[in-house]
Amino acid sequence: MRTKLAVAVLLAFSIPAFAQEDGSEAWEKIHAVLSHPRCANCHTPDDHPRWSAAEGGAKFHAMNVMRGLDGKGSPGMKCATCHGEENSVKEHAPPGAHNWHLAPAEMVWFGQTSAQICAQIKDPLRNGRRTLSDIAGHVKKDALVAWSWAPGPGREPAPGSAEETYAALNAWAAAGAPCPAQ
Repeated sequence: MRTKLAVAVLLAFSIPAFAQEDGSEAWEKIHAVLSHPRCANCHTPDDHPRWSAAEGGAKFHAMNVMRGLDGKGSPGMKCATCHGEENSVKEHAPPGAHNWHLAPAEMVWFGQTSAQICAQIKDPLRNGRRTLSDIAGHVKKDALVAWSWAPGPGREPAPGSAEETYAALNAWAAAGAPCPAQ
């Protein structure tokens, strides 16, 4: 672990300023996705998924839905009870995607600053023990993540696309994965 940290520190000081600027621009695109309600509503600091209603902002999920031990709901009220494998065709009906669940509790984005999300996503102890390359691949290939860009009738999709976010993650990583100061 110390060796990886030493390499990361050396790389941070050897990255040209223009590459860090490009990395900062890429991070802004990534942050716009991760902080968007399509992502942040399931990356919560507590056991409650959120709903984002245009008229009132984020609210706790109705019916006191909770995370449960596996992130897929409490016994008797699993996420899959209402959330199927695909979106309903009716507006405001429960959306769906394969393996519907909350993000692990250590992956908090809801209500966090750009700097906090950036630090979290780079920290293997808080990102599912993933490398930045793993995270980019997760964004590009995971069906539940892909739902963010096709959330069904009546819901605003996350900005851009999975492919654009994948490219931004790779550009950010190549530029040394700079985080904002605050």
